[in-house]
Amino acid sequence: MGKSTGFLEYQRLESRAFEPAERIKNYSEFHKPLSQEKRKEQAARCMDCGVPFCQNGKMLCGMISGCPLNNLIPEWNDLLYHDHKEQALRRLLMTNNFPEFTSRVCPALCEKACTCGLNGDPVTVRENEFAIIENGFAEGLVTPQIPKVRSGKKIAVIGSGPAGLTAADTLNRRGHNVTVFERSDRPGGLLMYGIPNMKLEKHIVMRRVELMKAEGVMFVTNADVGKSVKADDITAEYDAVILACGSSNPRDIKAEGRDAQGIYFAVDFLKATTKSLLDSNLQDGNFISAEDKDVVIIGGGDTGNDCVGTSVRHGCRSVVQLEMMPKLPDERTESNPWPQWPRVCRTDYGQEESIAVFGSDPRIYQTTVKEFIKDENGYLSAVKTVKLDFESDPESGRMVPKEIAGSEEIIPCQLCLIAAGFMGAQKYIADAFGVQLDERTNLSTESGGFSACAEKIFAAGDMHIGQSLVVRAIREGRDAACEVDEYLMGYTNL
Repeated sequence: MGKSTGFLEYQRLESRAFEPAERIKNYSEFHKPLSQEKRKEQAARCMDCGVPFCQNGKMLCGMISGCPLNNLIPEWNDLLYHDHKEQALRRLLMTNNFPEFTSRVCPALCEKACTCGLNGDPVTVRENEFAIIENGFAEGLVTPQIPKVRSGKKIAVIGSGPAGLTAADTLNRRGHNVTVFERSDRPGGLLMYGIPNMKLEKHIVMRRVELMKAEGVMFVTNADVGKSVKADDITAEYDAVILACGSSNPRDIKAEGRDAQGIYFAVDFLKATTKSLLDSNLQDGNFISAEDKDVVIIGGGDTGNDCVGTSVRHGCRSVVQLEMMPKLPDERTESNPWPQWPRVCRTDYGQEESIAVFGSDPRIYQTTVKEFIKDENGYLSAVKTVKLDFESDPESGRMVPKEIAGSEEIIPCQLCLIAAGFMGAQKYIADAFGVQLDERTNLSTESGGFSACAEKIFAAGDMHIGQSLVVRAIREGRDAACEVDEYLMGYTNL
C-alpha cells in the first residue's frame, strides 16, 4: 500500500498549528494544511503491513484499538499517494458518512494502532482523511445523492448529533423518508453546540446539513420531543423512531456552597459562547463570560480542555483545571503495549494556550473541590480544594479516592465550570416514549441490538452506549440504521 519504502523515506509531518498567541485572537480553526505534494508523501508512509490494525476497531483491555468504523485506511492512503482523489473519496465514504467531522475532532484511534507507530511515528491518517474529504468538497466531487426509488416508509430521528445525522443519512440513501427533530435552534447537536468553533467551524456542520436537505432529509428545529412536541404524535405518524438524544445529564459536584452564583456546567458555558458567536459574533453579550475572572474548571477531559481554550479567548484573568486522577505517564508503560490505546499524558490545544498566556500548565492532578466559597451577595469568590489519594476498596476491589487530611487550599474563583462528564439520557424523553433506562441511565435495549423493547422505537449513540466519541456515534448510527431498515423491509442491504 502506498509506496513500499515510503515509511523509510519520509518522516511524519503534520499540518502546522498557528502559534497560541495568534490563534486565541479568534474562534477559527487554526491549522494550515500541507501542500498536495507533502500530503502525498505522508500517504506514501502507509506501509504494506499485512495486518492493518488501524482499521480493527476492537476493544483491547477496555479501550478501543483502531477505527470503530473499520475505515479502509490502507486503500485510500494508496489512492491518495497515487493522486486518485475521486477513488480515494469513494473508498472513504464507503465506511464513514462524515469524514469532515472525524478528521477534525476524532482522537485518531487509527493512528494509535498504526503499525508504523510500533517502532516509530504513525501515519498521519486523520490529516490524510481531512485532505481527501475537503478536496472532495472543493472540487465538487461531493454532490447530493438523491435516491432513485423511495420505499414509502417514514422514519423520525430524535436528535441531530453525530448518531442521529448518521442514521438519517444512511436510511435516506436507502430510500426511506427521514425527518430529524432537534430541540435547539440549529441542527447538529453535539457537533453544533458541544464542540467549540475552533475545533469544528459551524459552517462545516451546516454544509453537511444542507447537503442532506438536498438529498431529501427533513429537519425540524426548536422541537423538544417529549415537551413541545408530543411523542404520541411522532409514533402515530412514523413507521419507526430512532432516539439519538445523547447522554445529556451532566455529572454534578456535590459540595458545600454549590448554590453560589457563578457555577455552571461546561456544556452550558460552551453552548452559550457558540450560539452568541453565530448569532452576533459575541456582540449580543448573551453568553457566560470569563473575561477578567479567575476560572476553575473541574474535569480533565476534552470538555475541560475546551473550557480552558474558550476561557483564554474570553480574556480570563487566570485558569485552573482540576483533575481527580493522577497524571498519566509521558510515554507508554510496559503494561500498556501497542496496539492498545496509549494511556499517556497529552497537552491539548487549550492547555497549550494557557501555558503561552499564563506561563504554566493549568492542570492540577489528584485534586477536587471540597467547598464553594461565596461572598456576602451569594456570588462565588473562591473554591476550597483538597488533594486526593487512591486506595483499594475492600468490597469492590476498585481504587477509590480518599481526601488527604490537611491538603486543603483556597483558590480565587469567580467562575467555576463543571466538566465532570455525563450520566446518561434524560428521563423525560424515555418516559414520553414509554421506554426504560438501564442501571447506567442509558436507554435499555435488546441485548446486542438497538430496539428499545417497544414497538417501532430504537436507540443510537450516546443515549444507547453512554458518553463516547463522535466516531463511535457514527458507528452507532450506521448499525442502528441497518436494524431499522431490516425491521421495516424484512431484510437489509445496508
